[in-house]
Amino acid sequence: MTGRAGTRGLLVVWTLTRAALLLCVLKVVTVPGPDVTVDVSVIYRGWYGALRTGSFPVGDVTWQYPPAAALPVLSPALLPFLEYATAFFLLVAVCDAVVLRLLVRAGTRPGGRLAGAWVWVAGVPLLGPTVCARYDLMVTAVAVAALLAGVRRPRVLGALAAFGALLKVWPVLVLLGTAPGRATRRAWSAAAVTAGTLAAGFWLLMPGAFAFLTHQRDRGTEIESLGGLALHLARRSGWPGWIELTYGSMEFLGPRVALVSSLALWLSVAAFGWLLVWRLRVRTFAAHTAADAAFTAVLLFTTTSRVISPQYLVWLVGLAAVCLVFPGSRMGRPACLVVLACPVTFGEFPLGFAHVVASDDTGVALLLVRNGLLVAATGIAAVRLWRATAPAPGKSGTAPVAVGAVQPSRSAR
Repeated sequence: MTGRAGTRGLLVVWTLTRAALLLCVLKVVTVPGPDVTVDVSVIYRGWYGALRTGSFPVGDVTWQYPPAAALPVLSPALLPFLEYATAFFLLVAVCDAVVLRLLVRAGTRPGGRLAGAWVWVAGVPLLGPTVCARYDLMVTAVAVAALLAGVRRPRVLGALAAFGALLKVWPVLVLLGTAPGRATRRAWSAAAVTAGTLAAGFWLLMPGAFAFLTHQRDRGTEIESLGGLALHLARRSGWPGWIELTYGSMEFLGPRVALVSSLALWLSVAAFGWLLVWRLRVRTFAAHTAADAAFTAVLLFTTTSRVISPQYLVWLVGLAAVCLVFPGSRMGRPACLVVLACPVTFGEFPLGFAHVVASDDTGVALLLVRNGLLVAATGIAAVRLWRATAPAPGKSGTAPVAVGAVQPSRSAR
């Protein structure tokens, strides 16, 4: 659907699905499994009390976030007439609506498509109520705004990328695909100034602004990650390890867990190396290149991470949605795989989390499917990004395209 009919359809589906999510987090409808709202009603609420005193919760090892994360945690103060958790859920819904508005606006411009908005509208609710009970959707809204603004305003992209990085690090990756020359200089310099200014302000005004670095360093292998999947299989074969709540998530403990964690770290280093080589080799830049590169980069770091929490999927859905706004993007198939991974993620958390903790047939099957879809999406996205932008040795490649240009329509398979 296009035009007004397509926009109306998006609004109807968004309204119905988001109302269902709110009914779940407000506990009008009960979702089986662990209570996903505890992070907000207990953990975030506790941090809120500490942050209001002007200090970060440095004694709490579950505080593993950059300093600007204080802002979404404090945001319910904007609605003082509501209980903390209720206010937080409503503000997440507002950010959700902002993302939809940005995608529809970009998709209805000449050369744009509403496919991106449909990915967002359909993908988010498939993750279940967890998306409303974490601040990751707010961070995703910043990244989406950065990529869409960056098509014409690289300085805005840079500033928003820096702000997003101080919320949850990964949005810095939206800078990866900026066109060389003036656009990169403007975006990266704006990012550096914004990050430096904000970081200095937090460091000077609020004690413990960078304590999160130690807490992140000490994390182990979480049970939903690729490394965790390997340990589930080992556990079923007699490995004597066990699972405990550590650093705010369920992690494996026992012999050789440190080795698995180290391997995950080296895989992330290898992913960074591949991205660096890509950046040095890339020759073709189009309006969609920044979105394609950001989507691929976040896929790489998500799949190689020691932690693949359910809310990480909302990052990927948001970036996939931006990619599919552009007719020239070739990220259609990886985007579909990410959307398919969303209901499986909902199946493993919260619906089937007891099975995952038990490493039983159901739990392992859910992780095999979900993580398999993410690995497949990562591989396909990386290959397509390379082929579209970095010509093989001996080939001249396509001439660089201006950042604001619209590519001829090409099937996003």
